[in-house]
Formats: sequence, C-alpha cells, structure tokens
Amino acid sequence: MEATGKTPPYGPPGRPCRAPREKAYLSGHLTPPGGDWTGRAVTIMGLGLFGGGVGAARYFARRGARVTVTDLKTAEALAPSVRALEDRPITFHLGGHQPADFTGADVVVASPAVPKSSPYLAMAAEAGAEITSEMNLFVALCPARIVGVTGSSGKSTTTALAGEMLKRSRPTRVGGNIGKSLLDEVETIEPEEVVVLELSSFQLEDLAGVGWSPHMAVVTCISENHLDRHGTMEAYIDAKKNILRFQGADDVAVLNADDSEVGSWGVETPGRVVHYSVEKLLEEGAFLDGTTLVMRLGELEERADLAGRVPLRGRHNLSNVLAAATAARLLGTPPKTILEAIVSFRPLPHRLQPIGRLGEVLFIDDSKATTPAAARAAVEAFDEPVVLIAGGYDKGVDPAPLLQAAREGTQAVILLGATAGSLAEALRGAGPVVERADGMDEAVRLAVRLARPGDVVLLAPGHASWDMFENYEYRGEAFRRAALQMGMKLLGRRASEAGPDA
Repeated sequence: MEATGKTPPYGPPGRPCRAPREKAYLSGHLTPPGGDWTGRAVTIMGLGLFGGGVGAARYFARRGARVTVTDLKTAEALAPSVRALEDRPITFHLGGHQPADFTGADVVVASPAVPKSSPYLAMAAEAGAEITSEMNLFVALCPARIVGVTGSSGKSTTTALAGEMLKRSRPTRVGGNIGKSLLDEVETIEPEEVVVLELSSFQLEDLAGVGWSPHMAVVTCISENHLDRHGTMEAYIDAKKNILRFQGADDVAVLNADDSEVGSWGVETPGRVVHYSVEKLLEEGAFLDGTTLVMRLGELEERADLAGRVPLRGRHNLSNVLAAATAARLLGTPPKTILEAIVSFRPLPHRLQPIGRLGEVLFIDDSKATTPAAARAAVEAFDEPVVLIAGGYDKGVDPAPLLQAAREGTQAVILLGATAGSLAEALRGAGPVVERADGMDEAVRLAVRLARPGDVVLLAPGHASWDMFENYEYRGEAFRRAALQMGMKLLGRRASEAGPDA
C-alpha cells in the first residue's frame, strides 16, 4: 500500500494489549475459573462437533474436576469429539441426559445451542448448580486483547483472514465459533497476544450475562437467521448487538456501512467507530475506489490495487476482505503484510470452495451458506451459468433472497430436504428448471444431467443441514463424495491455489 499523511492513528507506539475488563464470574461464590477444581462435579451439556464441548471438558479434567459429558446425540454421531477426550478421565452419558448429572453438579457448562428453556438447566439451577458456557469461561480468563467477529454470514472468512493478517506481525490465536476452542490453552496466552474470536448470536446471548464485549468488534452483515431459536428478528438483532453493548471508551467497532442495519450500530458503543464499504466512498474507514482498496484512518490515507489479487469469489467476500483488513490495520499490522495475507488466502472448507471438475463443469461447495441471503450471495458470485443445489432445515426465515437468486441467476435448481416442497412450489413457472431429489447422491446426478460445459454446479443450500445431516460439514462432504462417484476430477493443491477461476 502506498501511504500519505501523518503518523497512523493506532495508539501510542508500544501500547500494551489491554486485558479484558474484570467481569463477574457466574454469581461469584464458586471457585474462580482458574482455581483448583479437584473433586468438584462439572457437567458438560452438549459435546458437539465444533470444539467448544471438547475444550471445556479438557479444561476442567486437567484441573481435577469430576467431569461428565452428556449429549442427546449418540457416541457414534459424536465420534471425533469422543476420541479427542479419550486421554482424560471423563464420564460419558450420550444418547440422552440423566437428571443426576444436573442435580448433582457444581457447575454445568452448557453448549450455546442448548435452549435456555431446557428442563435440565432448570433442574441444575434449582439444585444450586452454576450455569455457564465455554466462551464465558474463556473471556473471564483470557489476558489478551480480543477481536470479536459476528454477522449472519461472512464471519468465519473474516475471522480466519483477520487472523492470518495479524499472525504475520504478532502472536495471534484464532478460535470460537469457527470451530476451535481456546479454553484449554488459555493459560499459555500472553497479554501481548491478540485473540480473534468468531462469535455466534447464541454465544453473544450468553456473554450478555457477564456484561462482556470484545475490545474490537467486527460486524459483517445482518439478515434473517436462527428465528427458530430467537423467535423474532428483533430478538436476533438484539443478541448480535451484545458484541458492542458492553464496550468502553477505549474500544473499537468495525462496521459494514453497506448493510443498513449494521451501519447504524455505531450508537451502541461509546468507543471508536470505523466503517468499511465496497459500495461507497467514505470520509473515514476502508472502501473500494474501483479495484483500489483505500484506507482513510485519522490523517493517514493508504491505497493498494486489489485487481486480480483477491482469491475469493463474490462481492460479499470483498466486503469480508475489507472488514479483516480494517481490523488488522487498526491493530498496527503493516499494509504490505495485510496485502500479502490477502493474496495468499484461500477459501475455507465449505465456503465457495472449488472441489473439482467433471469434464468442463466446475463443482463448488458452499454448504456453509445456511441462510437465504448467503445463498443469494453465492449465486451472485458467478458469471457462469449456475446449476444450484438448495434446500434443507427450516429455521423460520423468509426464503425470498434464495428464491430471487434462483429465478434470476440459475438455469436449473435441484431441491432437497424439508423445504424442498415449499421452494419448488414458489419457483413453479419462474424460469429455471426445477427438480427435487431425495438425497445428495440423487441431487448431484440430476445436476450433472442438467449442466452444460462451462457451467457451475453450486451447493448453496440457503438452509441449515439438520434435517438430513449432522451439520453443514457433513453435507459438504456428502456433496463431494457424490461428485467423486460421478467421476469428478479433484482439483489438486496447485489448481485450488490458482484462485477463483481455477
């Protein structure tokens, strides 16, 4: 980046990372989370497959607690997480919950996915157990400055990319909802490090209970999501706003000016507000001027040409790049380092990930597109004709963005899962060919039959996976396996690193 202006406004040279402000741990009458847990009964409610349950179980087991892990899913369904705990003295009650694990616990560490109305949580509270979460425990212990990233979509890519930018200039760790718990390694984190956390609406809902927001909050976008849990859009937005709600005057909010909802959130924090945009020129913040990334921060202006240098498809991913770059620059990462990280970054698994070709047809896995808005962004990322595979579990959100994308941006749509019928009815006579499939294998076979040379077969469901698969990763792997069975030629390392046109 070329720079003009005076000293960058990132704080005095050598300013130490600010540790999180002191917050109450639970109700305050149990041993603090860093203390001796020998003999105390700790129940981990919800092991899951994304690291939080494993991290909490390992943390307490290493400190001498009597740890019980319980989950409604079976040991077979949770096999990777169970294997990760084989070296610890842990009791497993899987395939269902037992009341004694809650009425006899000192502490219950509940997965954010557990409904607050769970009768087992009520049992634990009635018996005097403290109820917390893996993320609440982590922020109470973490001595380093934390960057929190949230949004309805784009938060994983933004988290990972910001982490890559920061790692090149300072000790940095990445975790949270992206699939890695940092709780079990919290004692090794130094104050001068930076921690980048992806935070879901469920985690932010829990964090409100301890009045915590990160030093730097990055928000990508807001669209309808998880209304089956939150009930209303207003409640969902309110949960997301917790990422700003407890900030102080020294904290920072990095907000997407192109999202009308997020762009207005500056009033939620007493700290500094910096916007970013791919659609408009800003007096201060990060924005695109043609293909040039411009950063105007304080009295400094820096520019970098991004033409042909961003290996991620779609305008929404350009927005994610700007969000990550803004966060990294505000934390002092040099412009050259930021640009190097952008150029070398590759799509995360199941996020517009090129997986292979069948003849001249390219297969793209965007199984993480679990909302209609995310599916629309995925379709809009391609100039090529698209054969879309969509549908799944109904989270109670309006499918309009997905339907619009299907009508305007695809030549064929293959529908599967719980919402296949309603989506097919809504698309009747809309333009694209519409087919229904009973499973992923049939969906891929139909897509191959309908695709022509030069087309893209895109898995962008626009829905959660829970009606047919354990999670979006299992769904993406099922798509990959089905395509392999059709004779798809996998894109090797060299091909996948060739960028968005690979």
